Amino acid sequence: SAAGGGGVSSLGNLKPDDGPAWRPIAVRIGLEGTRVTVDGKDVITGPRDSIFQGAINVVFQLPERDDGILHLRNLKARPLDTRPLFTGKDLSGWKVFDGDPKKAASKWTVTPAGELHVSNGPGDLRTDATFADFVLQLDVKTNGPALNSGVFFRCVPDQYQNGYEMQIQNAFKDGDRTKPADFGTGAIYRRVPARKVVSNDNEWCTMTLIATGPHVATWVNGYQVVDWTDDRPADENPRKGLRTAAGHLSLQGHDPTTDILFRNIRAAELKK
Repeated sequence: SAAGGGGVSSLGNLKPDDGPAWRPIAVRIGLEGTRVTVDGKDVITGPRDSIFQGAINVVFQLPERDDGILHLRNLKARPLDTRPLFTGKDLSGWKVFDGDPKKAASKWTVTPAGELHVSNGPGDLRTDATFADFVLQLDVKTNGPALNSGVFFRCVPDQYQNGYEMQIQNAFKDGDRTKPADFGTGAIYRRVPARKVVSNDNEWCTMTLIATGPHVATWVNGYQVVDWTDDRPADENPRKGLRTAAGHLSLQGHDPTTDILFRNIRAAELKK
């Protein structure tokens, strides 16, 4: 059965299979409502549930038999109802920070493939739009070993990268991905390290960030690497304390070795 917001509906065609075949099950929670599909066919539709007031629970019930076991794998979530922040054609909706010439060395270009490329550094490219509670998803590729970058959020207006930072750094220590170097990709830099380095240099990865009040969570390639609540006293400066006020998003050009690609940058505000 599938439960959401207290309602329960039967998934009658979820029965034990003969043989090792895996069956795809998709759960969609969007503006139009909740939708569950099995083998590509709708089996449940219903009104929208607020994923920010209470979790959607999907429970699979097998026929009553002693050996009834359900195996799940490749569980992934993708944010819906987001809007693109990058056109893939130009830098519309973005502005290069030019308040300090010493921090404006990065070069920002759009590739023929519609990717946002940053080289050299330091530098900062920020959104015109501001976000307080939001979900953000983007693809990132580092074109070299252990290159450093980051995505800043809730930034203080007109200040250089003064916000929280979702780190981009794929290096790890002692051949152990649970020992990130410099906090690791998906970390909230200087606050909480990534519990595992999931992504690799020279390969695209997908990063997801959700910020709601003091709570911040990040995923890399669908693997959650951070679940953190900022319990510091409130402060207008996020380097000193909790900041939940809206601020722009910012992409970082870190240093002269910077060679980073971004694409599919999308976000949605979360309404309280």
